[in-house]
Amino acid sequence: MTLFKQIYSLLFGLFVLVMSSLVYFQFTETRDFMANQMESELNNTTTSLSLMLKPHLQTGDIAAVETLVNVIFEGGFYRKVNLTWLADQKQQSWENPIVVEGVPQWFIDLGLFEVQTKESLIQSGWLQLAKLKIEAHPGLGYRELWRVMNNTLLIISLLFLISIFVLHFHLKYLLKPLHDIASHASDISQRVFNPDMDLPATAELRLVVTAINSMSGQLKQVFQTLDDEVDSLKHDNLVDAVSNLPNRQYLTGQITSWLTDPSYGGLLLAKLDWLNEVHSKYGYQVRDESIRVLALRMTEQLPGVAECVIARISNTEFAFLITKGDHQQIASYLQALIRLINQEMFKAGCMPNRDFAIGVTERNDEISPSELLAQADNALQQALTDNKMSSWFDSHCQHEFNREEWRQRLLTAISHNQFVFQWQPILQMDSGEVLQRELYCRLNIDGQQVKAGQFMPYVELLSLGSQLDRCLLESLISQNILALNKEPVAVNLTQDSLLDPTFHSWLAHFLQNTLSADQIYFEITESAASNNPHESSQLAGIVRRYGANFGIDQCGRQMGSLSYLQQLKPDYVKLDQSLSIYSNNQQNNELCRALINIGKGLNIDVIITAIENRQQLERIKPLRAEGYQGYISVPQDVKVYAQ
Repeated sequence: MTLFKQIYSLLFGLFVLVMSSLVYFQFTETRDFMANQMESELNNTTTSLSLMLKPHLQTGDIAAVETLVNVIFEGGFYRKVNLTWLADQKQQSWENPIVVEGVPQWFIDLGLFEVQTKESLIQSGWLQLAKLKIEAHPGLGYRELWRVMNNTLLIISLLFLISIFVLHFHLKYLLKPLHDIASHASDISQRVFNPDMDLPATAELRLVVTAINSMSGQLKQVFQTLDDEVDSLKHDNLVDAVSNLPNRQYLTGQITSWLTDPSYGGLLLAKLDWLNEVHSKYGYQVRDESIRVLALRMTEQLPGVAECVIARISNTEFAFLITKGDHQQIASYLQALIRLINQEMFKAGCMPNRDFAIGVTERNDEISPSELLAQADNALQQALTDNKMSSWFDSHCQHEFNREEWRQRLLTAISHNQFVFQWQPILQMDSGEVLQRELYCRLNIDGQQVKAGQFMPYVELLSLGSQLDRCLLESLISQNILALNKEPVAVNLTQDSLLDPTFHSWLAHFLQNTLSADQIYFEITESAASNNPHESSQLAGIVRRYGANFGIDQCGRQMGSLSYLQQLKPDYVKLDQSLSIYSNNQQNNELCRALINIGKGLNIDVIITAIENRQQLERIKPLRAEGYQGYISVPQDVKVYAQ
């Protein structure tokens, strides 16, 4: 029972007790008063009637006696009158029924008044003439008692309603700070830090509110400090001090992580020798300022052409990792980059279209990070040798299908649910127990199994992500995959699904009609979550509403703040592979530790990815993450595993 109801019940009980006592005392006082009044009237009437009857009894005038008795009796104040003539023992009786107008019979039947009688012996000297016995009629008492009790109960009921009304609103006003405290404390437990509560008028509650506000502020400061620590570690270790762009270490980690995910894009390496000319003419300060301005223009303009990571990898070299872009988009990106460089060269007083070169390479299947960097560097050296502004690396790789052919084949495979599933376990850090299994899929296209790394770039390019996710989830149920093991199954949703309102509606209906919805974990990438906070919050709400779990993949890949974690409150996050590939790097370990501390503070499980062997696992165990994932436990075919 809530405090409000307890206080309300207590005051209600006290009020009922007081009112009941008041009614009882009023009732007994009125009844006793009426009984005494009837007794007094009875005594007076008996005495006066005896005196009036005496002369007529002496003469034996029966008619006169009856007339006198009738005059008194017809007033209705007496129930019975008995007159016994002692001379001949003749008895005369008069009687009124107990019927009172305006008083219910059940009230009269309660017998609230005792029978009151009065006997009188009428004498003439020593001669006894008659006996007179009068019984009082309780009608007047019942009528008066009924009236008083009616009025009393009416007034008390009215006071009761008014008191309840006033009490309700007054208690609600007095206890409002307690409700605010409970709500504020609940928000704090969910790591939501609202503005400080206003201090209430009640002195005792002021102390509680002050303490809650202080605790909230301190916890908020703790989480802000952790977030700032992550930003500081990233800035100190992964950011170039002059340009404020990511450095070579960050770029290398991003390339490695990007190549492990199915995607499409390319890498550009730019060597800007004109910066040396600025240095020789104006000094390093002007050169550094030119680099800062150039970096600012790059980060403002180039991401609008294609999704990318821009890094400064040496004094005059910049790298541009296009994480999502086909050949045409890469070409457009290259032209935008050349145009931007020429503009900044002109502002710096240098001749455009000279003293810089750009090497371009596209991502191919099964390419390694070192191969990608080598191809881009070869293209850059070729541009420098040929004295050109740009050069493309010729990988001699012919695409098996063009875009339209991929569309037809993907639509056919998806619509016919031609999925081949694998899953990889996520293991508990200490015990090694399976926490969940991440689901991967391949497609049967033209009789061959095609890996996600081959078809997912075209799924994204052709905006087929939400359609793929729908069919994949339907296959998850139709093939009864959830019944193959007791652990939850994690599914990665595409960005198309995140941004598609119709998919949100479909997913809500799907989960509502799925008996084992709590066995499905849904994941989106950090970039999708941070770039689309509203849609991510909607999706997370739908997932949780029906008992499923929500997670963030590639956590820590972005250079920005982790404040989105407080807004989305995912059940778990998977750290980006770039943070664990170099687990023997102290800087990476410190960054991982800071991210894990933030997760623990927000009650979010943290999973470290890209764990390849036992030695690497032993190095990350002191970080106290919840679980780990990687090729230490290789993906297995679902059917093979089920057998």
